[in-house]
Amino acid sequence: MEKEEIHNKEDQNLKDENLELSKDKEAAEETKKEEKEKQISPEDEIANLKDKLARTFAEMENQRRRFEKEKDEAFEYGGFSFARETLNLLDNLERSKQTLESDETIKDKDTLKKLIDHIDIINKDMISIFKKNNIEPIKAINEKLDPNLHQAMMEVEDDTKDQGTIVQEIQKGFMMKDRLLRPSLVAVSKKKADDKHEEKQNDQKNQENVENEPKK
Repeated sequence: MEKEEIHNKEDQNLKDENLELSKDKEAAEETKKEEKEKQISPEDEIANLKDKLARTFAEMENQRRRFEKEKDEAFEYGGFSFARETLNLLDNLERSKQTLESDETIKDKDTLKKLIDHIDIINKDMISIFKKNNIEPIKAINEKLDPNLHQAMMEVEDDTKDQGTIVQEIQKGFMMKDRLLRPSLVAVSKKKADDKHEEKQNDQKNQENVENEPKK
């Protein structure tokens, strides 16, 4: 009985070993098959290399163009931030001028006139320097409001102007070549509301409605 059991175990072990060998053989064949599929012809390999080379050259060319564009922009607009900060000087000159003109202690005196003349000279010189560096003031007064150039801060009733026409420049705007340095802060016109005329028309309509109502 014991010999039979031992014999059965040996047979089972042999079967297990054969099964493992069979699996290993199948795995080896599968690996060879995959490696064979991965193998390409020399012509295909050359074509792949040409494609990779072309992609590399295209990427290098795109990068070169980006660098050229960034270099040109740095040359053209390198002083953009500096120019925008410098506009504060013009604003301060204008505020100083307004403050002096509203000062009653020196109003209508030669001293005030001389100060204003000097401020105007400095202002004109700065505008001239800006223009030499392609910085131009934006036209505003009597122009139609352009959201790309102007920023409306208030409305002013004015029947002599088309609605949306700029009638006052609160702060001057500037362009640097084709770029907006800062928008003009402006006041635009609007039509006067004729409240009395509208009220009279409403009263007339109400009266007509009452007269047209059927009598009970």
